[in-house]
Amino acid sequence: MQLVLGRDDLAAAALSAAREAGAEPERVAIEPVHKASRGFVNESNVDVCELAIVTVLQAVAHDKPVLLLPVTTLGRHQHQTLVTLGGDLSVADVEGHSVGVRAWSQTTGVWMRGFLTEQYGVDLRKVDWTTYEGHHVDGAEDPAWVKRAPQGSKLPADFLRGGVDFAIMGNELPSDDRIRTAIHDARRVAEHWSKDQGFIPVNHVVGMSATAAAEHSAAILAAYDAMHAVLTAGEHDGPVALHPVGFNALRGAFTKAAAYALEQNVIPRAVDYDELIERTCAALDVPPARLGG
Repeated sequence: MQLVLGRDDLAAAALSAAREAGAEPERVAIEPVHKASRGFVNESNVDVCELAIVTVLQAVAHDKPVLLLPVTTLGRHQHQTLVTLGGDLSVADVEGHSVGVRAWSQTTGVWMRGFLTEQYGVDLRKVDWTTYEGHHVDGAEDPAWVKRAPQGSKLPADFLRGGVDFAIMGNELPSDDRIRTAIHDARRVAEHWSKDQGFIPVNHVVGMSATAAAEHSAAILAAYDAMHAVLTAGEHDGPVALHPVGFNALRGAFTKAAAYALEQNVIPRAVDYDELIERTCAALDVPPARLGG
């Protein structure tokens, strides 16, 4: 039983619990962790894998044998990820300007584009979009109104040289004193959004293959319990949980992300959250309550 988890504390807890449940787990180290997604989704080359929330939605929409284990491995605010280089540009100027994003299906980009349409009235088709990578899920394509950067181009370098007016970047944000957020007081705006919505814009969760769920159900459930304990112990008091665990806790984030993804042509069909719950529970042969639902 092979696992790819980016956080050392979650990996250690999951491995120990799975071992006690009778499995022979092995952690596969892949950095950055999103590089593991393609092989897991399209080839089931590992059993349990940390995935971006949008990758889960795309995989289900494209009928890949991917199931959700409702554990948040990375939760964070996203409004600060729209950045520009000095000057007078702000979020009010996005229409009519160029915006770069690593991949159209990148979860950070899906959240940010959702904010742009919902909070700032941006028509996404009036933006000059550029992507730099393809999708993790075979069969997924960029919308016709999105262009791909020349092969070998990288968003950080393109952004710093002025090749795009804005960029949506999370962990890959380069260090440069000229960079500033396009949304004024983005952290406060993000916190207000999450408080109003009742959830954090989740980035990464845990996926498992259908085969693994059938063959290692006891070990996977034990790993879920162990990760749940780690994340619960690490939570601080606040208006919303930074790392929600369980089906009920993740419903808001998944439902909103699925709506954004459909509007943005990231997924080819609507994905209802209850479909994810039913698929997981059927594979593990447990009721939703066993996984916080």
